[in-house]
Amino acid sequence: MGFKDKLTNSYTQAYLKRYGDRLTQAQGRVLSVKVEEKNYLKILYKLTVTILVKADGSKSIAKCVFKKRRWFKKINFISVLQGHSVIIQGMKGKKGKENREQIQIVNIRNMTTKKDLIPMQGNAPKVQRVRSDRRFK
Repeated sequence: MGFKDKLTNSYTQAYLKRYGDRLTQAQGRVLSVKVEEKNYLKILYKLTVTILVKADGSKSIAKCVFKKRRWFKKINFISVLQGHSVIIQGMKGKKGKENREQIQIVNIRNMTTKKDLIPMQGNAPKVQRVRSDRRFK
């Protein structure tokens, strides 16, 4: 194992130790998408995206929020429309806070258009969809 691999492994382990209990995933159909873009004097760009996802085979709805700020550059976001099938990877809010029910988006995989917000490595295994059992309704 080279130095780069050891460094990557140590960063991964530290991240999982700190946020491991909050990491979560939501998979389903998009109910609504709300995109808010703001810029202040063409210097500071803010992007806030709120997505409601209805889980496959369930009545639960997950509220997912993506917030990002950047200086001097516009922020790019993948196209997500109502009805698209998505997998959202993110973190739940801290216990006792007001946003504990929201999922803070880290990455989105749009299964309809096969696009990612943050591209995965080429050697990563393919994500398989969870089969829903239609026998029980």
